[in-house]
Amino acid sequence: MEPVSTGGDRNGAGRRLAAAARAVRDDLWTVAADPMPPMAWPRWLARLPHLLVILYALLVAWAYDGQTQISVLLTGVQAAAVVLALFRPVLAWWVVTLAMIPGSAIAGDPYPWSHGTVATLAGVMFLLALRARPRTVLAALAISVLIGLACAGFDIHTNNPNATWAVAFFYTDLGQAASIWGLAALLGSFRRARRVARGQLAAQSQISAEERARRTLLEERTRIARELHDVVAHHLSVISIQAQVAPHLVADPPEELRQNLASIRGNALEALTELRRVLGVLRVDSAAPDAGHAPQPTLERLDELVGNVRDAGLTVTTHTTGRPRPLPPGVELSAYRIVQEALSNAIRHAPGARVRVEIGYHPAAVVIRVVNTAPDSPPPSTSEAGHGLLGMRERVAMLGGKLATGPTVDGGFEVTANLPAPTTETTP
Repeated sequence: MEPVSTGGDRNGAGRRLAAAARAVRDDLWTVAADPMPPMAWPRWLARLPHLLVILYALLVAWAYDGQTQISVLLTGVQAAAVVLALFRPVLAWWVVTLAMIPGSAIAGDPYPWSHGTVATLAGVMFLLALRARPRTVLAALAISVLIGLACAGFDIHTNNPNATWAVAFFYTDLGQAASIWGLAALLGSFRRARRVARGQLAAQSQISAEERARRTLLEERTRIARELHDVVAHHLSVISIQAQVAPHLVADPPEELRQNLASIRGNALEALTELRRVLGVLRVDSAAPDAGHAPQPTLERLDELVGNVRDAGLTVTTHTTGRPRPLPPGVELSAYRIVQEALSNAIRHAPGARVRVEIGYHPAAVVIRVVNTAPDSPPPSTSEAGHGLLGMRERVAMLGGKLATGPTVDGGFEVTANLPAPTTETTP
């Protein structure tokens, strides 16, 4: 068996390493602004982190007792860089790190491990880690340690020669400074990771909410389509039967009439077959097997619906204006469902309220208005979100009508639907 070549793997790893190095270089070789956003606290506390950083810089500058004027000046510059890190963290890190070079060359000891340098660089590393990627922060920490070590002439002085090898590093100036800087960077990175995780969770929650809304919309449209499927299938069946019976109602019907009626019946049967093929699958749900054979409700059953709601403890009154007339099946079904959904919402969200249902017949439309007063008691809390209003909007939009919903001035709620239903009756 021939050995498997790993040259491609090595080349791929090399390219990834080179890309990561270029990314770190781009992150550290920039002076772009990256302001720290205010925290999501009350408005009067939103800028508290900024004030704490400024106070920290002032305390570092005030507490440092420099032995020379140059060391005092450099400490002031480094303290100012801490404040600069609020807006340009990379530039502030360069200022504090490079300030160790003139400090060591001119002021000498205690540079580069002076208390001012250690404190200011720790603050800058924390602020940098809040906004930079972990590998960038790690590279910045390594550069600071190497520059500090170079300024000290690569002399690692220990403050406790008797310390064991396990803790000897922490008794050196280098070990103490690197530990403080690393701890600050670690805390900042943890804080950034937590913020990023919260942002991703919020984004995912928004996506999930949008997906739930989309699924709810599809489910509601499916329910409407299933109901209309029954209505349309019924009428197509009636057309087919009438076209089949019509030739027997005429004595010696002409052949042309027979052909036209046969064509009508054939088209009706074909349309019915296609309708069942496309929409018949909508019957496959969790409903009872016999539910699909029940006739679709109309406004003639409004009294029965209102009676059931009254039995549930809701006070309901009805009022009809205009002359009732037969409506198109889709309008009848949608009008009934809108009243049903509005009453169901009143039961769930307005316990003890009084509800008024108004049906207005107009020459070109039928208007449904359901309004309830303010509830007598708070509605029971529930984690299940309904979608009654969504179903109403879908039904009204399907018919080309208009829907208005919203609270009333007395604390109740109102639903008004205007459904196009032009009359087809002729005046005798």
